[in-house]
Amino acid sequence: MVKLLRVDHRLLHGQVAFSWTGYLGVDCILIANDEAVNDDLRKTTLRLAKPASCKLIIKSVQDSINALNAGKADKYKLFIVVDKVADAYKLAKAVDRIKTVNIGGLKATDKTHPHPANNNINFTDEDEQQLTELKNMGKSIELRMVPNDPVKNF
Repeated sequence: MVKLLRVDHRLLHGQVAFSWTGYLGVDCILIANDEAVNDDLRKTTLRLAKPASCKLIIKSVQDSINALNAGKADKYKLFIVVDKVADAYKLAKAVDRIKTVNIGGLKATDKTHPHPANNNINFTDEDEQQLTELKNMGKSIELRMVPNDPVKNF
């Protein structure tokens, strides 16, 4: 069961690993990231950051879509983490069971602008278009850094 899809440019770190996994009651974290899946050092770092109570799976975005649609993760209470809106868009659009996209930290670049509800969340115009499309498909888009923050809808 997919509990939540989160966008956080840092992927797996203390806030995600402990606050969100405890809040969601998950037993498996899926990192869907095309770069991390091919980077042994990054995979090792991600494995060190995960809570002992959770399984960690690292797959490419497309392999994640394929596994989710094939039901390979159905036995888990699953928390999916990506590092950019474009990857969340691909996943949420392709996997019907993803109902909620949580936007956490998105760093500022010269192509982004901060969201009025949270200065730690920075979007490109394309990010906003993709999130609007997901919202129009019936997906819930929330802006929330940690579980006890008030939910702000996109």
